[in-house]
Amino acid sequence: MTKTFLIAGAAGGLGGRVVEAALAVGHNVVATDLDADALTVPDGHRNRLRVRALDVTDPAAARDTVTYAVAEFGTVDVLVNSAGTRGVGSIEDMPEDEFRRNVEVNFFGVVNTVRAVLPVMRERRSGSIVNVSTIGGRRNQPGLGAYQSSKWALGGFTEILAREVAPLGIRVTLAEPGGIRTPWAAAPMPMPAIHEEYEETVGAFARTYSANPDVMRGDPAKMAAVILRLTEEPAPPVRLLLGSDAAWLAPQITEARAAEDAAWREVSVSTDLDGLGDFADTAVARMVRPAKS
Repeated sequence: MTKTFLIAGAAGGLGGRVVEAALAVGHNVVATDLDADALTVPDGHRNRLRVRALDVTDPAAARDTVTYAVAEFGTVDVLVNSAGTRGVGSIEDMPEDEFRRNVEVNFFGVVNTVRAVLPVMRERRSGSIVNVSTIGGRRNQPGLGAYQSSKWALGGFTEILAREVAPLGIRVTLAEPGGIRTPWAAAPMPMPAIHEEYEETVGAFARTYSANPDVMRGDPAKMAAVILRLTEEPAPPVRLLLGSDAAWLAPQITEARAAEDAAWREVSVSTDLDGLGDFADTAVARMVRPAKS
């Protein structure tokens, strides 16, 4: 069945590969990016592809783009959020406007497009949303405070969204790639001047990241194919790691956090009011128990 894809961040990189993959199997695509001139139109697909400029940080522009997509193709079946930006620098030294820009694009940009498309999907009781994040949304790398904090927020947002809209027939997945071999990822990471006290953490990271070939292992074409598969799955995962690096890192991060929680558990539970029973036995515990995938 032919579907209509709305793709944010479609100028090259992973988003561009998703455009190519969707067109190749016969879907309609509305490809958007901040710079519409950077979007290419593959030969032979012009009747199924629309190109449009979109600043995802503008909620009104996101709504207008959804309206445009519906006018052109009748609906929006799939939203893929691949727009992003990355700033490097210590939390103290990064300029305030750059820190805020990371959060506006990487987090609120997704919030804006999701909120714009939900009325269409809700009315049809059908739809698929794929938010592209990063394994960095689980990590805590010095030098990427703005970028990774925005991706942490995106992870929480996506998990909540998935639970809210599942009864409406809308499927939601957070794609968490490791390093991807794209021009954007390979470009040097500009870093503002930092205090010398951050040299052994932030400075060391910035110097070694781009020079290491193991940082960018992921094939964007293969990842795009997986994203297309997710939009066809009746019960896709809420989170999906992409890349052997992401698959290696994720359990280590989880295990380290669980070990720290366990080591300090006695202190944690000691702060309850006196005389209360085990929280695990309460109705509240049953209500807030994490959903099983």
